[in-house]
Amino acid sequence: MSPSKFLFKIYYIGRKKYYGSQRQLNFITIEQCLLNVLKEKGYIHKVRDSEFEFASRTDRYVSARGACFTCIIEKKPILMEINSVLPKEIGVWAHTEVPMEFSSRRNAILRHYVYFVPTPISHLGERSKINIDIMKQACKELEGRHNFANFSKKESNGIITIRDMESVKLLIKNNHLIFEFKSRAFLRQQIRRIVKKVLELGKNEISYDDFLNLFDASADISYQPADPKGLILWDIKFDETVNFKEDPKSEERMKNYFLKKEIVYNHKYHLFKTLQQDDFSQ
Repeated sequence: MSPSKFLFKIYYIGRKKYYGSQRQLNFITIEQCLLNVLKEKGYIHKVRDSEFEFASRTDRYVSARGACFTCIIEKKPILMEINSVLPKEIGVWAHTEVPMEFSSRRNAILRHYVYFVPTPISHLGERSKINIDIMKQACKELEGRHNFANFSKKESNGIITIRDMESVKLLIKNNHLIFEFKSRAFLRQQIRRIVKKVLELGKNEISYDDFLNLFDASADISYQPADPKGLILWDIKFDETVNFKEDPKSEERMKNYFLKKEIVYNHKYHLFKTLQQDDFSQ
């Protein structure tokens, strides 16, 4: 076939060995792993000519279930051929052909992130001390158009920090807090910094006025973001002209990997829970 551009949907787990998704000299990244495999299997020859582009970049330790990238390839894609060479924690599971001028970054209309707070609610403090209602109220404050300068990493290139937040929700599942964010675009570390401050608010470490003051972009407020290990790029949406074709074998590979990891970590959870008991017979 003649060179064609395809949009791919992938998952990856932000393991320690990966220094984020974006290519970096002398460091292993998600992009570099994909490019190495695409070259090895003859889908691309020169990276520069492939116009390889991720729709969203993620930092080290951040994972994804529905990340996307575009690439001009030289032959019809067979997803399991690509997956056969990729590490188990990375996998392509859907694709569609797109016009040559299509950009995975610019054509995305919605980015959906989930942040899973690793510490159970019962260990964040006594339930009476975690004010879930005020945290949900803060999430509502974050919706709409705001200047998120104090909720993002400080950049030196004068980037515009105004963003439109479509939805910010706080959910409780199995004794854990889960944040859900939807927007067309996010600033660097924006989600992790929001999570940090909303958690502080819920634990009464800052006041509601302190939280509202973060919307004042004229104030330069510095602090560390929340742990990146809890962040997942859940999905990226495009307009109705983009129709992904899911590959059953690739989906099965992905879900089997998740299941095996769930079993391993479930065993560890019960192991350490049991070890906390003074009397095993009880």
